[in-house]
Amino acid sequence: MIQHRRRAEIVRRLRCSGPMSAAALAGSLGVSASTIRRDLAELSRQGTLTRVHGGAHAEADADVDMPFANVAAIAPEDKDAVAGCALELVNDGDVLLLDIGTTVAHLARRLRGRRVTVLTSSLAVLDELRADECVELLVLGGLVRRTYHSLVGALTEDALRQVRADRAFIGASGVHGDGQVLDSTLVETPIKRAMIAAAGQVVLLADKGKFPGTGALRVCGVDELDVLVTNAGADSATLDTCSAAGVEVMLACD
Repeated sequence: MIQHRRRAEIVRRLRCSGPMSAAALAGSLGVSASTIRRDLAELSRQGTLTRVHGGAHAEADADVDMPFANVAAIAPEDKDAVAGCALELVNDGDVLLLDIGTTVAHLARRLRGRRVTVLTSSLAVLDELRADECVELLVLGGLVRRTYHSLVGALTEDALRQVRADRAFIGASGVHGDGQVLDSTLVETPIKRAMIAAAGQVVLLADKGKFPGTGALRVCGVDELDVLVTNAGADSATLDTCSAAGVEVMLACD
């Protein structure tokens, strides 16, 4: 079994069966204990599972109780307004990275008919653009995370190291008062960071409900953002912090 398939199978077994020892995984997959230990170390680094003494268990999916469709139904007018404002940043011929956020999916819908290249780990973005012959669409590989219509894991991160985009549009679970961008899901955070590293300009799409929003995982600092697109009504002190750090703040019209 090749490496990425073996690691996907490890995650599947841990989620289905609960904690397992490294020895049990090695025996059931027919590989050496040292190979399994390397796999577990890498999957732990990605945030896909947690190491315990002698083995591992898979992290609970933060979005099981709040899947993509539920999140998308929260303040859709605000999200669409933010997406419409963000569209002003897009030029014909641009190479764009779109992450898995629900507001980013609104932006994808607005990109129909534009002569752009879109690279994404979002199956929701794929659904919005798959039939549009104007948009050149590249889907990043990875493990399908069904609850949030996304692709995650080592394959996705490896693909992002091979590309360079004019700008990345990312979402977040929350924006802290000091401008720190936060997320709530361990497996998505490394993908967002990789998108930031692969883009010439980083644009955060965060409707006013994301101030402060939720999230215990740091995606990036305010110094790594170039543009913040939000609505009037977002916390003014946080917006001032972002502006003072050199971030261009764009407010969507209602």
